[in-house]
Formats: sequence, structure tokens, C-alpha cells
Amino acid sequence: MIHITRTFSVPTRELKFVATTGSGPGGQHVNRVATKVVLLWNVETSTSITNSQRNRIRQKLSTRINKIGILRVSSSKYRSQKANRTATIERFASLLQEALKRKIVRKKTKVTRKQKAKRMDQKKRRSSTKSLRKPPKHE
Repeated sequence: MIHITRTFSVPTRELKFVATTGSGPGGQHVNRVATKVVLLWNVETSTSITNSQRNRIRQKLSTRINKIGILRVSSSKYRSQKANRTATIERFASLLQEALKRKIVRKKTKVTRKQKAKRMDQKKRRSSTKSLRKPPKHE
């Protein structure tokens, strides 16, 4: 079980790990050793999430989910397959935590009478300061 929140966890039987060779610099080690780990999780067929959670995950992680409904998380940061596997699990958990967070709706508030009076007083003071800088009018 991979614990995402206090009330939600994903069973490891729903996850599929694929090890491949990494890309980029690294020479012979990168070309020969399968250290990159890709975690695949089918969002559509998962039994551990509710429909509302599924919709929220689909919406928030749409760039990481393919047409079939498989969420893909990969890591090739470390030189060992084991370290990359734990890194993908941690990244997977953090992605799901962020996707399942409910956005807090901001309550609109009014400007109080005291705040308005204070602002107007500051404007009057600033205006008088500027008017005192002007040269006197000649009549």
C-alpha cells in the first residue's frame, strides 16, 4: 500500500513498474544498465478511488495521463534502479496529494468605513503637501 493521505491509499497491485535504460549523458553505464524506472497506474480501472477523485485526478493531471487513462511517472535521477523506484513512488504520492487537494474558495470582504476614511485622509494630506510645493499665484 502506498499512502497518499490519511484516508486514501493505493494498493501496490494496481501499480506497474517498468525499468528501461536512461537517456542523456552518462556513457556506457546509462547505455547498458536499466536504471530508469517508469511507474504506470491505470486511473480508469482503479478500484481504490471514487468517481469524484477520479475526475479530479483526470482534470489536474491531464498532461500526465494518456488516452487509455494510464498515469505515467518516471525517474532516472539516480544510478540505481532501487533509488529511482522509491523516487517514482514519492513523486506519484505527491502528485496525487496535490491533485486531490480541494481549492479553498476566497470569501469576498468589503472595505470597512474606517479604512475608507483613513485612505481619504491620506489622500487629503498628500494633496495639501503637493499644493504647498507649487509657486504662489500672481494676480
